[in-house]
Amino acid sequence: MTRLTYATLDRLPTTIPSPLGRTPPTIGIVHFGPGAFHRAHQAAYVDALLADDPRWGIAAVSMRSKATVAALAEQDGLYTLAVRDADSSNRVIGAHRRFLGPDDAAQTHALLADPAVRLVTSTVTEKGYCLAADGTLDLSHADIVHDLAGTATPRSLIGCAGTATPRSLIGWLVAGLDVRRVAGIAPFVPMPCDNLANNGAKLHAALVAFARARDAGLADWIAGEVRVPSTMVDSITPASDAALYADVAETLGLEDQAAVQRESFVQWVIEDIGVPLGPDLASVGATITRDVASYEKAKLRILNGAHSTLAYVGLLRGATSVADAMRDADLAEFVDAMIRDDIMPMLPATAGLDLDAYRAAVLQRFRNPVIVHRLDQIAQDGSQKLSYRLGDTLIAHRRAGRMPAGIVTAFGAWVAFLIRQARTGTPIVDPAGERLAAAARDGTPTDVVARLIDAALGFPPELRGDDAVRAAVADAAERIARGDWTALGARHAG
Repeated sequence: MTRLTYATLDRLPTTIPSPLGRTPPTIGIVHFGPGAFHRAHQAAYVDALLADDPRWGIAAVSMRSKATVAALAEQDGLYTLAVRDADSSNRVIGAHRRFLGPDDAAQTHALLADPAVRLVTSTVTEKGYCLAADGTLDLSHADIVHDLAGTATPRSLIGCAGTATPRSLIGWLVAGLDVRRVAGIAPFVPMPCDNLANNGAKLHAALVAFARARDAGLADWIAGEVRVPSTMVDSITPASDAALYADVAETLGLEDQAAVQRESFVQWVIEDIGVPLGPDLASVGATITRDVASYEKAKLRILNGAHSTLAYVGLLRGATSVADAMRDADLAEFVDAMIRDDIMPMLPATAGLDLDAYRAAVLQRFRNPVIVHRLDQIAQDGSQKLSYRLGDTLIAHRRAGRMPAGIVTAFGAWVAFLIRQARTGTPIVDPAGERLAAAARDGTPTDVVARLIDAALGFPPELRGDDAVRAAVADAAERIARGDWTALGARHAG
């Protein structure tokens, strides 16, 4: 079958939006980590912008493997974004103009030095920022050690193939900023797009720390001149597979080996740093705000908190996926009420953030029959997730002298889930899996809850001395463990 390229765009069905006839964009954005999420999320926003402003084409840079950029290059950067929901759709994205891999260091550095490049974004996962447990730059990280030990200064790499190449995102960004400082060019805006709390401040501090380990003057310049906005991104993006490629090929009449898929919901929240980012992302749906933290908190407590609750309660009630759990009318009503009665009242009012509309959107996303989000995957790593997803809401209520029944039931379901796993010999997928199994293997639910709270496993340390919480969670766990689901009716904070 013929491949999707600019030369074959005119063969597409007229119902599929594409860049056919659009002015070819110039490069104004460099992106590190052009995986599926970036192509389904940020690139879709940029593609919409290019219809009216062609200055913001993307140069895709892969630091580890050239497979993704090679696949993009074979198709002139074109690929299908398949939106999978009750009403599915397809759209051909044409936001990418350059495709650089690990062997293209000189070209990458030249782009970072180009004044036309105003924004440098990244989706490299949390570990790609080389941070220590406290959120600061890990100067002992192997990639950071390599980059700081390079014999060539970053500015000497321009046009010099074969010289030392940075391995870390931090090394790349500092190299590009160094060249611009020396040349008297305004810095680009680095913008992390991985869901890491306060990601802009953490990346900025990491850049300064890296530069200071090599050049105090450069560090001072980055500290004073470079702005790094925090962001929050959201859209479920399942991995591309043979079924997707086959479906897209049938729809387009063309082969597309770079196609990606996501749900219809998409969100990009960007901190207002007081200076233009370059591209006007707000004009294509991004939210620009001075309070990204409130959006992060809402997502963590409403979406992630409800996700975890659906996982543990749903698995205990025989469901296997989020959509499956939402077809359980009692469970769906319980989760909705927990969000309204327990979670939303403890979130701050934030300009531009309609919590009730967000709640409705989250529940609608959960009902999406096309996106199969497995509960056993969501249930993993509870010891690390629950203290933030559910525990922060519980603490807020306890400080106000209340006991949030829905949150307590959710914790009780987790405890009952651990008891079931441990006592049937089923592995608990969690970094603390062995400790959780040991805590849940014997004793009453009251004993298990006490062990978990005392060890701060899943429960915030602040709850250690709260006997009322211990009793309430233990009671919920005991009822659920014996199959008594009347707790799903206990929805209001007491």
